[in-house]
Amino acid sequence: MQNAISIAGITKTYASGHRALQPINLDIHKGEIFALLGPNGAGKTTLINIICGIVTASTGQVLVDGADNRRDYRVARARIGLVPQELHTDQFETVCATVSFSRGLFGKAKNPAYIDKVLQDLSLWDKRDTKMQELSGGMKRRVMIAKALAHEPDILFLDEPTAGVDVELRRDLWGLVRRLRDQGVTIILTTHYIEEAEEMADRVGVIHRGELILVEDKTTLMTKLGRKTLTLRLSKPLNSLLAELTDWPLTLRSEGFEIRYEFDAKADHTGIPALMRRLDELGIVVKDLHTDESSLEDIFVGLVSERKGA
Repeated sequence: MQNAISIAGITKTYASGHRALQPINLDIHKGEIFALLGPNGAGKTTLINIICGIVTASTGQVLVDGADNRRDYRVARARIGLVPQELHTDQFETVCATVSFSRGLFGKAKNPAYIDKVLQDLSLWDKRDTKMQELSGGMKRRVMIAKALAHEPDILFLDEPTAGVDVELRRDLWGLVRRLRDQGVTIILTTHYIEEAEEMADRVGVIHRGELILVEDKTTLMTKLGRKTLTLRLSKPLNSLLAELTDWPLTLRSEGFEIRYEFDAKADHTGIPALMRRLDELGIVVKDLHTDESSLEDIFVGLVSERKGA
């Protein structure tokens, strides 16, 4: 499998002595959607800025489609479109001029038809002659995305692209991301909306305190770490769990009216049939039951909590 980005031994230590990134080794495959998750201050933006050549790494190497992003900066950077968290534009330029100018910065020949299509895809067509200072924050975010796509990059970085934007933009953006991926564009995104990463990503990386603590195929991650919880609603409450139930890791909730059992759904034996038989033998009547599966958010929170406790 070919790599769009190869990161080897990247670290970042600032003059103050603060080490923002531990040694990072990561390959991002061509044509995939890779989600980088982590709490505020984890190092997500620092890593993205190093890859894009905005921040200089203390050690290590980044290859962008085979080009060293320090020795061959212009070649590497031309492959990348970046949508940063901050909104930086010329407030007196029109939307169309802003996007077209960004294309010219990368030495691309004028292509009005392509620019028009990008504006249409991002619902900016009606605003193409509007000055940037007259746009809402959500519309400015759309323009930042259009700017990043203006030079037809092979790799697109989306750094918290939907933070603070409306539902309509979020829907438009993810529809566009899917289309770009179908066209072979590699997408790297950071997001606080973990349900979006769960829906969109092919692989997930978790970064915490500058350390990449996990990189995994999303489906495999859910299989390995995702668990299910069986909740049994009782007809009568229990004051405590009986000694006869100690074979199962149960918890008593809702003032004794609920028994919860966390289990591995992929295991050969979940233990549920035996548990149900034992409850029946003990005369404990189950009024209702349902199962819940761990989400990617549950997994993420659990991983970070483990690191904090380490």
